[in-house]
Amino acid sequence: MPQVRANGIDIEYESFGRDADPAILLIMGFGAQMTMWRTEMCEALAARGFRVIRFDNRDIGKSTHLMDKGAPDMAGLMMKVMTGQPTDAPYTLEDMADDAAGLLTALGIERAHIVGASMGGMIAQIFALRRPGRTKSLVTIMSTTGRRDLPPAKPEAMAALMTPPASPAREDRIAAALRTWRAIGSPGFAATDAELLADAARDVDRAPFEPTGVARQMAAILSASPRHEALKAVRAPTLVLHGADDPLIPKAGGEDTAASIPGAELVLVPGMGHDFTAKLTPVYVDNIGGFVSRVEAS
Repeated sequence: MPQVRANGIDIEYESFGRDADPAILLIMGFGAQMTMWRTEMCEALAARGFRVIRFDNRDIGKSTHLMDKGAPDMAGLMMKVMTGQPTDAPYTLEDMADDAAGLLTALGIERAHIVGASMGGMIAQIFALRRPGRTKSLVTIMSTTGRRDLPPAKPEAMAALMTPPASPAREDRIAAALRTWRAIGSPGFAATDAELLADAARDVDRAPFEPTGVARQMAAILSASPRHEALKAVRAPTLVLHGADDPLIPKAGGEDTAASIPGAELVLVPGMGHDFTAKLTPVYVDNIGGFVSRVEAS
């Protein structure tokens, strides 16, 4: 897949559809490579007349890993967040939004539909706030405003997400991925064991193990200021898509996002958790594709 140099880093990306079609930029979440946006979903959106771009965030996959920034002191950072002290993460979600904007610039795209999932939804919200002129529409999926009093993740879901592999060995990395996706998955759209294994092996084999990168991403999430008040300034047409059964970011996160953005449309999907199974592909295609098509028509 190709790379571009943008915002001081190398960004690995893939484009589906015709270059001249309206662009949809897909921003993935914490610790997940761009391949989590299923290829069949990207192809289906492209078939609706869009140029669909997925990419690896900094510190994941084949984009630049900022190892020179070191591993953050997560315990110290969490204590600062809990006590309201200033934080000092290696970089911010704003920096990651600048990466996304830099990618669009490098590809010659002035405006796009900005779609983000989980941490990617947080980045997409910040993109829409900082670059309203470049945001045709905003789609925030399984995400949140970061308001401190919202319901937390289920302990077992957070534990699975934050527990590292037993070792850097391939089989241990795959086992950790399986444990995570089973803990945060969609009860109404569950992946088969074969699908989970294939997806885990795909991503483990795609990029080397580098645990400090995901720690730096988590530091950016933890140090981010709540956005619920700032989001009142968003004027882009907005869709908030959230699983009614999300154990990692409960549906209250999506509800607060929709309530914070004027005119936002909220879609809660029963049986949907915090993943991208093959069974969920039609849900994503219909909701994202239908929404951005309506925005284009208007």
